[in-house]
Amino acid sequence: MDYRKYGETLYVRMDRGDEIIGGILDICKKEQIRSAVFQGIGGCGEAQIQTYLPATKSFETQTIRGVLELVSLTGNIISDDQEGLYHHTHALIAYKTDGQHCVAGGHIKSLTVSYTAEIELRPVIGGMIRRQFDAETGTGFWSFP
Repeated sequence: MDYRKYGETLYVRMDRGDEIIGGILDICKKEQIRSAVFQGIGGCGEAQIQTYLPATKSFETQTIRGVLELVSLTGNIISDDQEGLYHHTHALIAYKTDGQHCVAGGHIKSLTVSYTAEIELRPVIGGMIRRQFDAETGTGFWSFP
């Protein structure tokens, strides 16, 4: 992984074997970024895609492996009152199965790069977005202090 900061935006190149979500969180910790948005594209070898099930307040996870095109990655990073970082990431993954082109998407737990991924990471400037836990849904939402 390598990245450069131009203006207030960080441009990130992930390399073979890098895990995208962990890499973004590592950069945020290193650069002391408490809230940000990001987007990207690339090629992956493994994707863990999740669907949130409100009835059980849990995620169902599906793992896809193979030649995966990261068609669209979008997400955000926010922090809680204890300065912990949280990501909320969604993606579309294209792949072939039995000669057919397929697409899978949803909430992302992890993505492992097969050859490269290119990500734009934009910190929130002039404010901060926090995470506020919602007991009814069992998940966290944006909060504006």
